Amino acid sequence: MAVDLTPRQPTKAYGGEGGAYYEWSPAELPMLGVASIGAAKLSLAAGGMSLPSYSDSAKVAYVLQGKGTCGIVLPEATKEKVVGIKEGDALALPFGVVTWWHNTPDSATDLVVLFLGDTSKGHKPGQFTNFQLTGSTGIFTGFSTEFVGRAWDLKEPDAAKLVSSQPASGIVKLAAGQKLPEPVAADRKDMALNCLEAKLDVDIPNGGRVVVLNTVNLPLVKEVGLGADLVRIDAHSMCSPGFSCDSAYQVTYIVRGSGRVQVVGPDGKRVLETRIEGGSLFIVPRFHVVSKIADASGMEWFSIITTPNPIFSHLAGKTSVWKAISSELLEAAFNTTPEMEKLFRSKRTDSEIFFAPN
Repeated sequence: MAVDLTPRQPTKAYGGEGGAYYEWSPAELPMLGVASIGAAKLSLAAGGMSLPSYSDSAKVAYVLQGKGTCGIVLPEATKEKVVGIKEGDALALPFGVVTWWHNTPDSATDLVVLFLGDTSKGHKPGQFTNFQLTGSTGIFTGFSTEFVGRAWDLKEPDAAKLVSSQPASGIVKLAAGQKLPEPVAADRKDMALNCLEAKLDVDIPNGGRVVVLNTVNLPLVKEVGLGADLVRIDAHSMCSPGFSCDSAYQVTYIVRGSGRVQVVGPDGKRVLETRIEGGSLFIVPRFHVVSKIADASGMEWFSIITTPNPIFSHLAGKTSVWKAISSELLEAAFNTTPEMEKLFRSKRTDSEIFFAPN
């Protein structure tokens, strides 16, 4: 049975004065459930804070807009890491990590963070389940005051007061003057990589640029089990048709710009042809071939791939499979003439992955 691949926008799950949490549902984007991938977005207003929580899934976080602070407590750590974050930062968040997020009170813009991750070991395939540590839906609201008091060595009235003192759920707006820990420069090491400032893995003039997250430049990617990349292509440029060689799904969020996308599957069947624009998310099934062409505004997207060190095979350009195949085989496979084979082989000899408009 064919699965609907249509790109979707997220829906608001909860929020208030401090901000909102949005998520993509496998009911609306079925490939999330098929691929066991979760996708969500956190938007914090000035002074907004996402209360401490952990998730049932390993994730990659990408800062889409603004700047602020992320608190991270790794499993068995004795001290939190307080990381200053800004647009373009990517963070790998393994299982068991407790995080909180904060937008500075004087910020002129919302802090917006994208989360993409593997839900194969989670409660709901295709959707994150977050466990709040405090607030009206916090874990300890479910324990009796006897258990909480024993756990924290508090008298039961004090335990009950502490657990019920935060009436909000998930996201709050801090009172004016309330202080939080300041970012520590050393805490960024191996925790965050800014994709807008990192060394480019691919740079094609008038075509596009790529930064790849992997186990070398962001070691925690190995624990998360996902690879990721940020791709920016210029006006009317094309991203070469290609596929993941290692049985991986590719989950793509359009950061900004717009364009067209086509995806082709078995038997040469085009399974998706549509326009894509900023804020939309879509998933490419395993071994399917995908290609994109940007509009006049260009296009930028952030993707995760369900393997930490992904390998792609391209079907156009100087690094494509066609350049490796012999002339005789190409003639026979296409059932074409030597003249057409020579014409075909003479094209795209200096273009790699991205093709600028003629």
